[in-house]
Amino acid sequence: MMDARLFFRKYSEIYTVFLPLFAVFLVIYTIMINFSPSHPYIPDDDSDILLYLHRSLVSIPSVTTNEHATAQFLKTYLTSKGWTVEIQPVSNKPVRDNVFAYRGSERSTRVLFSSHIDTVPPFIQYSVHDGYIWGRGSVDAKASVAAQITAAQELLSSNAVAREGDVSLLFVVGEETDGIGMITANDLGLSWETVIFGEPTELKLAVGHKGLILADVYATGKASHSGYPDLGINANYYLVEALYKLQNLDYPYSDLLGNTTFNAGTLAGGVAANVIPAAASAGLAVRVAEDLDGAVSQMQRAVLPVPNVDINITLAYPPVLCDYDVSGFDTVAVAYGTDIPHLQGSHKRYLYGPGSILFAHADDERISEDELRESVVGYKKLAAAALGETHDMASEGKNMVSQ
Repeated sequence: MMDARLFFRKYSEIYTVFLPLFAVFLVIYTIMINFSPSHPYIPDDDSDILLYLHRSLVSIPSVTTNEHATAQFLKTYLTSKGWTVEIQPVSNKPVRDNVFAYRGSERSTRVLFSSHIDTVPPFIQYSVHDGYIWGRGSVDAKASVAAQITAAQELLSSNAVAREGDVSLLFVVGEETDGIGMITANDLGLSWETVIFGEPTELKLAVGHKGLILADVYATGKASHSGYPDLGINANYYLVEALYKLQNLDYPYSDLLGNTTFNAGTLAGGVAANVIPAAASAGLAVRVAEDLDGAVSQMQRAVLPVPNVDINITLAYPPVLCDYDVSGFDTVAVAYGTDIPHLQGSHKRYLYGPGSILFAHADDERISEDELRESVVGYKKLAAAALGETHDMASEGKNMVSQ
């Protein structure tokens, strides 16, 4: 057995070499992390409110029906900043809540900032590299949520443009599926002069967006052995015939919103290649540019001549026209849907936000810090215009996109 003195003498020589080398490595690693241009400063607290909010929100998974943790974060944060926060239950199993916030005791405000806190799957962790902020919801729509909160707090803290009773916040669940959060928000019993909806518009004011028809097409047949097709009825053949007719309809066109577009997003039929399929179905999404009722009628008439086929309209809402009367913004028509048609009232409707829809829902969802910051300026300008105040954007050190 080795003598204790020999043991410590032997291994102390190793430590005297290893520890200094390890210390040097830590210093070099720290310098690389903190000063590398591909890893910009990310605050550990809310000293930079916008980046703190954006990082915190994107880091919390909130795929639709799993939004509770994000709602709780917003409640805690907004309460700590002096907001009066109401949690509006949307469902109990699972627990899903909208977050409504205002200053003081005045629930009814002139302007409402609103966006959604749910995302599509799968969750993608927050990261910063290659000059962008990455992660699920980094664009759609947690960028809008973070920017709207920042804009509202800056407006209210200045007391020059907005005061208590002027601005409130509403962040809802379920926008990515059925709009249940915004539909439930109508039960708040409130109205606003102006609602500013946050979605990725590339910092442009949307003139409107297309309507939507969601439909399921069902074909029925009779199963039999594929070697004896005369004994069966092939449901797939009838489904394909119906889809061909639906795809090739002359759908309504709008000068403002463009073409109506058709998509057969899901297909199902049959149990095996050697079995005549007894049932088949397809899920459709039609983005309607004009004349919702006409488009629905076209679809229903198209499948009537096809035997053994039925169509079921599961959701439909018409094209949405937005206000775009604030100068200093480019304008755009968007093809995606929003919560705008689900919120009742005669309010003015602005649709605006940072990020591109081309990155939303994608595996490479990302946004630049500059665009995120510029959207705060845009939201403040829209709110100031709605409140009828003169807001000097030049004093913000930002240049808005010219119209």
